[in-house]
Amino acid sequence: MTNASQESNTAITYASAGVDTEAGDRAVELMKEAVKATHGPSVVGGFGGFAGLYDVSRLLSYKKPFLATSTDGVGTKVAIAQAMDIHDTIGFDLVGMVVDDIVVVGAEPLFMTDYIATGKVVPERIADIVRGIASACTVAGTALVGGETAEHPGLLAPDEYDVAGACTGVVEADLLLGPERVRAGDVIIGMASSGLHSNGYSLVRRVINHAGWALDRQVSEFGRTLGEELLEPTRVYAADCLDLARLLPVTAEKAVHGFSHVTGGGLAANLARVLPQGLVATVDRSTWSLPAIFSLVSQLGNVPLADLERTLNLGVGMVAVVSADAADAAVERLNARGLPSWVMGTVAAEDSDADRSGSDYTQGAKGVDGGAVRLVGDYAA
Repeated sequence: MTNASQESNTAITYASAGVDTEAGDRAVELMKEAVKATHGPSVVGGFGGFAGLYDVSRLLSYKKPFLATSTDGVGTKVAIAQAMDIHDTIGFDLVGMVVDDIVVVGAEPLFMTDYIATGKVVPERIADIVRGIASACTVAGTALVGGETAEHPGLLAPDEYDVAGACTGVVEADLLLGPERVRAGDVIIGMASSGLHSNGYSLVRRVINHAGWALDRQVSEFGRTLGEELLEPTRVYAADCLDLARLLPVTAEKAVHGFSHVTGGGLAANLARVLPQGLVATVDRSTWSLPAIFSLVSQLGNVPLADLERTLNLGVGMVAVVSADAADAAVERLNARGLPSWVMGTVAAEDSDADRSGSDYTQGAKGVDGGAVRLVGDYAA
């Protein structure tokens, strides 16, 4: 028998094609308890069903419930996690990117699902990722009701993976936040980011590689390695924002009128999305200092300020737009919850003769023909 004949008679199995279903089962067993810990009485059917079930009968008490939904991933930050072989923090990045988009409209995140694609299922690695997702869901107050892990040999290298997620939330129609609530005289409050969060890593990785810095390099400004700083988990704001919205409801004189999640596009572009046409927010850079990681990226890559501001959060991960007489209470409340916050600007009617040129001025963004944002001053030392 020829070698070709022998090869043609060899049985091809799913395992020989590179997919290990038993490893997938082991991963499920390792993550099970972490996922179940996010389940409250509204989760129906427990763990492992084809579909996650959530009892929404409490929505019967709503006069007009609006469902809110969001989906996102982590982006190229996963490359840092893979290089560091640390996988239990990336879940915070995923959850933060998803739930904090929902809370912008005032919606409470109810439940979330995740999706992990990998070249090879290593049960411990997959379980670490999902444990991180579950921990972040607990912080956000949402249930992780389902997910999927897919093994893609030949498409992804054995140690490569990508993650994505989706979340559904609910808000009462008359409590919906958005541009229609914002008015001249409102105050802009910044909430500190925990670091880079999960945007701009293509720029950051390019800068680091260009500078020749290794991830295990100790950086005195950080008090830890470069890789550890780059893996700092995204701050999850959902619970803080919902607490603030309950303290200062839109139905009261002292009110929260909107939130802006500072992700891809930076502060100005994302804030402009939640302002109505005809209004401009003036944000004073001197009200906060750039955290060390942003200064380092700027210096190592000689990155222009305009590019930094269009790409990274520069220390502000979430913004609240509140009535002027609510500003002090909002800042006090957020700081009391351990979230560093400060007044960073105001909203006013736009002067038709105002200068709209230059990178300091942004009007509308991401398909939203909304209001404008003007950045003024220099960052504090």
